[in-house]
Amino acid sequence: MAGTWVGPFSPAWRLLLPVFLLLLLPALVGCKDDVEAGSRPVLKVGGIPDQDAARLARRFQQFTDYLSRELEVEVEYVPSLDYAAVVTAFGRGELQLAFFGGFTGVQARLQAPGAQAIAQREHDAQFHSRFIVRTELAIHSLEDLKAQASRRTLTFGNESSTSGHLMPRHFLRQAGIDPDADFRSLPNFAGSHDLTWQLVESGAFDVGVLNEDVWERAVGDGRVYPSKVREFYTTPAYFDYNWTAGGDLDRIYGDGFTERVQRALLNLNQEEHREILDLFSTERFVTTDNRNYRDLEAVARDLGMIR
Repeated sequence: MAGTWVGPFSPAWRLLLPVFLLLLLPALVGCKDDVEAGSRPVLKVGGIPDQDAARLARRFQQFTDYLSRELEVEVEYVPSLDYAAVVTAFGRGELQLAFFGGFTGVQARLQAPGAQAIAQREHDAQFHSRFIVRTELAIHSLEDLKAQASRRTLTFGNESSTSGHLMPRHFLRQAGIDPDADFRSLPNFAGSHDLTWQLVESGAFDVGVLNEDVWERAVGDGRVYPSKVREFYTTPAYFDYNWTAGGDLDRIYGDGFTERVQRALLNLNQEEHREILDLFSTERFVTTDNRNYRDLEAVARDLGMIR
């Protein structure tokens, strides 16, 4: 028996064509969506884990939501266990934007040619470290510390921290104090600024040094016991935290994208974004560039922390 021929010019084909098109339409739309999604990769954002993990999670959740709306791309926060992991991830291109300390920003940009520091908090141009001590000890200056160092113990923050290690070590050396030789034992590294003051308060260490923002917030929130720990010295000012953007942002997301990211940071304001700014301990972000961190790089090289 002869079958019914259905070809591209047959009457039956002309009847079935609209049905095939209706069936095919969702797939075609899906392909278009996949292409559009694929052309706009997720922007990966990170930051050094310099304080309480819960605070960092709140900070970056709100920030990435804001940035995603401003840039009209998906933005994802990638948490890291330590400072070095953030620097490594940025150098490998696994992060495209990161909130670094001054020293880690220098390290990251050395590993990622073309990367640019694009914004900093307003007070990062005049940042300080705070030296703290167990309250009952008669230490009120670096001169006192030098005289008593052989009987005392010291904790820094993270080994890669600008305010918790690099610059304090530099200022100790300027005062004639060798942290690796003059104390009762080698210095400890607490890992984060919050833990630094807690270790001194607990009596585990006599002296500590940390980020001024973390110290002032802990004191202001009433979490510090003045009967157990107090500040005794504030360092001279230096440049510190900054937002650094990868050098290939414009290639990946289109011309002008790096400038759009910078503008989004500068547009954060107290009226609309107070909580985000509070979580970054600032009133606003301002522009910066790589030149502001040359002195930090020179200090790090002098101390042998960059070779």
